[in-house]
Amino acid sequence: MSGETWTVLKIIQWTTEYLKGKGIDNPRLDSEVLLAHLLKLNRVGLYLNFDRPLSRDELSSFREIVKRRGSREPLQYITGHQEFWSLDFKVTPDVLIPRPDTEILVEEALKVVSGQGSVASENRPLRILDLCTGSGCIAISLAHELKDSVVYAADASDAALKVARENAETNGVQDRVTFLKGDLYGALENRPRITDHRPLLFDLIVSNPPYIKNIDIPNIQPEVRDYEPRMAVDGGAEGLGFYKRIVADAPNHLSPHGWLMVEVGEGQAEAVSEMMKDAGGFDSPLTVKDLAGIERVVKARKLSV
Repeated sequence: MSGETWTVLKIIQWTTEYLKGKGIDNPRLDSEVLLAHLLKLNRVGLYLNFDRPLSRDELSSFREIVKRRGSREPLQYITGHQEFWSLDFKVTPDVLIPRPDTEILVEEALKVVSGQGSVASENRPLRILDLCTGSGCIAISLAHELKDSVVYAADASDAALKVARENAETNGVQDRVTFLKGDLYGALENRPRITDHRPLLFDLIVSNPPYIKNIDIPNIQPEVRDYEPRMAVDGGAEGLGFYKRIVADAPNHLSPHGWLMVEVGEGQAEAVSEMMKDAGGFDSPLTVKDLAGIERVVKARKLSV
């Protein structure tokens, strides 16, 4: 890149070809995002500055981040951010990068909440539990939309919880989301105690748990295999280990008519639905497809008795 003038447009064109050769799916988009990140511009700003030459220092810095992307490091870990539900989330290698498919889980959660008359009749805030919260994207998005809700978000990773707390503060919901360290429902033992010692029941339990079969992990895309936290993707031998535990104990933590709702991997919806049927205490489970026609969310409502 040295020895000649490199304008914004020229560097985008060169980087696009370089990343294409490294097997990157959207090389032009990634090139623009990386350069916009470096120059502190949005993509429109790039278009308005196509003829602007980059300085030697800018070229040196850009060379380093392009090299990282060429090594298949996720774009979001390089920029440090990912948009989810139109909110800005900090992401680090300590958390799974929020995916657009997970927005379907948020959307379905909001749909079922809007129909829960039993919650309003109790004259108390809606209670939500997010298991395996990671970056906090689900819990924070729901808290942002449901202003009167009380949200608990659990994760086994201290590092992930640190990122999630920062994201809650960034998005202005830190006073309504309580982050708890622990293994699934066991994290509730670490919640702040109040004078009422009755079990805390939730109107909505949501989760996007690890669901990749550990035998499949060596063959998945390098961005996930080599960079995202193993504990956030490894679902055990069948990819269903977390679902079994989440579903089995959910009735003990749901209020009457409360909902359990989970994101699932491709081909897992039927197995998770059967778990909900076998657990007892639920209405017939329902599935929701993503834009690719894959069953992505499984949900079931607790029976009143």
